[in-house]
Amino acid sequence: MDNKALEAVALSVRTLTIDAVQAANSGHPGMPMGMAELGALLYGEILKHDPADPSWPDRDRFVLSAGHGSMFLYSLFHLSGYGLPLDELKKFRQIGSKTPGHPEYGMTAGVETTTGPLGQGLANAVGLAIAERMMAARFNTTDHTIVDHRTWAIAGDGCLMEGITSEASSLAGHLGLGKLTVFYDHNSISIEGSTSLAFTEDVRARYRAYGWQVLEGDAYDADAIRKLVAEAQADTERPSLIVLTSTIGKGSPNKAGTHGVHGAALGDEEVALTKKELGVDPSEMFYIDPAATEFFAAYRKELAERHAAWQKTFDAWAAANPGLLAQWNEAVQGGYKDVLKDIGLPAYEPGSKVATRKASGAALQAIAKMLPNVVGGSADLAPSNNTALPDYGDFTRENPAGRTLHFGVRELGMAAIGNGMALHGGLRPFVATFLVFTDYLRPALRLSSLMQVPVVYIMTHDSIYLGEDGPTHQPIEHLAVLRAIPGLRVLRPADGEETNEAWLMALEHGGPTVLALTRQGLPTLEKADADWRQSMRRGAYVVQDVDSPEVVVVATGSEVSMALDAAKESGRKVRVVSMPSRELFEAQDTTWQRSIAPAGVPVVVAEAGIRQGWEFLTTRDRILSIDRFGESGPGNDVAEHLGFTTARLAAMIREV
Repeated sequence: MDNKALEAVALSVRTLTIDAVQAANSGHPGMPMGMAELGALLYGEILKHDPADPSWPDRDRFVLSAGHGSMFLYSLFHLSGYGLPLDELKKFRQIGSKTPGHPEYGMTAGVETTTGPLGQGLANAVGLAIAERMMAARFNTTDHTIVDHRTWAIAGDGCLMEGITSEASSLAGHLGLGKLTVFYDHNSISIEGSTSLAFTEDVRARYRAYGWQVLEGDAYDADAIRKLVAEAQADTERPSLIVLTSTIGKGSPNKAGTHGVHGAALGDEEVALTKKELGVDPSEMFYIDPAATEFFAAYRKELAERHAAWQKTFDAWAAANPGLLAQWNEAVQGGYKDVLKDIGLPAYEPGSKVATRKASGAALQAIAKMLPNVVGGSADLAPSNNTALPDYGDFTRENPAGRTLHFGVRELGMAAIGNGMALHGGLRPFVATFLVFTDYLRPALRLSSLMQVPVVYIMTHDSIYLGEDGPTHQPIEHLAVLRAIPGLRVLRPADGEETNEAWLMALEHGGPTVLALTRQGLPTLEKADADWRQSMRRGAYVVQDVDSPEVVVVATGSEVSMALDAAKESGRKVRVVSMPSRELFEAQDTTWQRSIAPAGVPVVVAEAGIRQGWEFLTTRDRILSIDRFGESGPGNDVAEHLGFTTARLAAMIREV
């Protein structure tokens, strides 16, 4: 890419950004204007990509962690040939356009992940880099290399203030992710003004301490950036942070270098002055330098040739390795659902007791044996979460083929890294901690659901029954909070058999799933519904039935066995229902719902958490819940102290 082409592309990024933000009267022009030269280098020289096939498995991944600068991406997608029409840029930030305010995964070709919540994109990039290393270890052979790409990201000052980047970057350095490079757009401006208001730490020293290679240069010296990139690529043992000193809003005569250009349109007068400064007719809207168009028309052919060369290598690899090819197709194309039928999941005899966290661990071992792309780990709680995969080794810098990740005590970073691994393709990641610590990771879990990426969240110690650790560790409001996230599947199984089925449901699902699992042992239930596995996929099934029930008791998880005992103690004719997924049940048609909870029959609900949300099924006085924080003590003693007992539930059934 010669300097003429680079300047033409950078100019076009600036003019397209200026006009798109001005037309919307909303947006963040400062970042795209400030980093336009780097954008030209990335899409015109550095990245291995093919705009004609944005899903090419061996493409480089690029993440705009500073997602507010979305016009950076949209301008470059349009210029480089990703099929984003100019009309879409003109509809920036409008309903239904492919140019939303922040990049959204699945909406715009070329966007690798949804970014905007600062720092999460960088953490996703760590997950993408981990996934590349895992896939390379599994599929490359001595004769053929089919997985060999890099992960790139741009992060701003705001990203590096967020705690999530510390979590993810620390782990990336520990793992020695040499194919990860982050450009730090160091413009020293945030929304409130200079970053000196609140951010004066030595970022370079921090990243060196994490084990990163730290390089720095001028955002407008293309030759220097090329040398820095070469240095980053040459260091295979460390991720690289390239600190580029930039000017936010570069080109704007009056707003460049100020917080006024960070998150607001320039205004008509400043737009005209800026275009004049850039050598563009102020009356020309959405100007594109012809030299930029000419450059990318030729460059696309070169990129296509590189892709074709990879395809030739892939075809030779496939012919030589039919077994690996079958595994590749299963992993990358998601064609493994039939395999789920053959997984030898553990069997449980009625009456036998098992904690659902242990049942989950046993199911995970069986699943991992059949599905080599199932990988993951815990936030330093693997012995409690039952998530280690000892037969397959730990993922380390020395052993990239390992399948157990040790995330350390980094819940939020873990979840965002899990998102990145899922977004990469070819892997089905799981992450784990205690249910109460979903508080730490929920921002990334929300993005899992927004993007509908299939991460399995193994959340154990799901109620007051965990006992002695007390109210800081006893989840109360957490199930309600998780159920409030649109598109998230929350499953709270009642025994080992339900836990097996919950795992299968999670693997069948195209989005994220939370498994809420017990510390304490639960009896294996005798189930009145012979087809309970299919009914469970609709959210609920009948565990115990009677002719003409007087009361229906609905419970989840550990409270189902409690409901059975209370029904017996009550002396009433009681149907007992297990409802592992309230959201799936609510999504069913009324006829099916009435087959579970018949019209005219009063319903009592039991769940060891707050009552919020259960009002859809019954009245407040018929919900046995816990609407206060717990206590420290043995689990059953805590339940007795709080009045959450079989006797109280039986009394509620009698009183109906």
